[in-house]
Amino acid sequence: MGKKSVWESYKFPIVLIGAIFLGSFLGIQMGPKAKVFKPFGDIFINGMFTIVVPLVFVTISSSISSMSNMKRLGNILKSLFFTFITTGFLASILIILIVKVFPPAQGVNLNLSAVTALEPFKTSDQIVRALTVSDFPELISRKNMLPLIIFSIFFGFCINLIGEKGAVISKGLDALAEVFLKMINILMYYAPIGLGAYFAALVGEYGGQLIGSYARAMLIYYPLCIAYFLIAFPIYGYIAGGVEGVKSLKYLISPAITSLATQSSIATLPVNLEAAEKIGVPKDIRDIVLPIGATAHMDGTCLSSILKISFLFGVFNMPFEGVGTYISAIILSIMGGVVMSGVPGGGLIGEMLIVTMYGFPPEAFPIVATIGYLVDPPATMINATGDTVAAMLVSRFVEGKDWMKKQIIE
Repeated sequence: MGKKSVWESYKFPIVLIGAIFLGSFLGIQMGPKAKVFKPFGDIFINGMFTIVVPLVFVTISSSISSMSNMKRLGNILKSLFFTFITTGFLASILIILIVKVFPPAQGVNLNLSAVTALEPFKTSDQIVRALTVSDFPELISRKNMLPLIIFSIFFGFCINLIGEKGAVISKGLDALAEVFLKMINILMYYAPIGLGAYFAALVGEYGGQLIGSYARAMLIYYPLCIAYFLIAFPIYGYIAGGVEGVKSLKYLISPAITSLATQSSIATLPVNLEAAEKIGVPKDIRDIVLPIGATAHMDGTCLSSILKISFLFGVFNMPFEGVGTYISAIILSIMGGVVMSGVPGGGLIGEMLIVTMYGFPPEAFPIVATIGYLVDPPATMINATGDTVAAMLVSRFVEGKDWMKKQIIE
């Protein structure tokens, strides 16, 4: 019975892990020929992206439109903002301490390939693009998630303001949310095939690039992400719900696997919503925190941004030290996590910002862009799973310390 209960509890994550290992093995054995599996992986990724945009709209709008207490909405948003900034700041401090002890570029010698032209970075323009779109059709795109979230909040709020007339719309949105979640549940039956195929193609095509002059930086970053997942998240879980909060982190396994495979917090959102529901996060909190967190809560990005900055400092023989340097690095890392994540190509834009803000030559851009690609899988894992942990913390702030017990009673 004990073995059966463990299998029943972890059946889907075990199947996913097995599929990914099988896909990776095929990728190693077949090399570039494994690209033949890529279409099967793309079907799954595209399916997730297709469903997730309307899912974000209906879940946020439904939650806000059905709220009878606007004060509660304010408390959720305040707690959300505080949690995102605090965890991002702590992640930034941690990585600064790590790179001071283990400089990522120590002993690295790179042949720099010059970039012929690098367009000036205009921060104000990028912030406007991150928050708004110029036309409604652009809103219905996963490339503009932050504007979509802002629109969804505004839409739900206005439904709430018109009172009884908006109740019908609110119920319709709630029903639509159930429909899209059911679509996700059905699509997940294909996940082992899709993710296995995706990993086979990925390892087959790029596996050789994971070894070389960037090995030291990766040897620092990958273990750090694992340690952050195994140490920081349980601490946050304990703050959120005590011992039960720590135990409930077992539900992060599926989001962690999905995020590693898809390298997208947006694609992981449906799995995160399911995990948060199993943990007992109240519906209105998870439907608000998780979609926003998918584009604006990026602890993994904070970790990787400072790794990139310190790496460039080492490559160009500049000392990564001083209070001003640390403060600017923290601000850039949080900005990269919150603002740039909503911009198409946000990762590359954040890397361009690093290069131009510190006055590095254009040759630095391909260096930092390569690191960005290599650290993306574990960074996305921390970003995505951290959203569910953040939802637990917000539940603690909004509902009180016994919020998990309340959910069990209900």
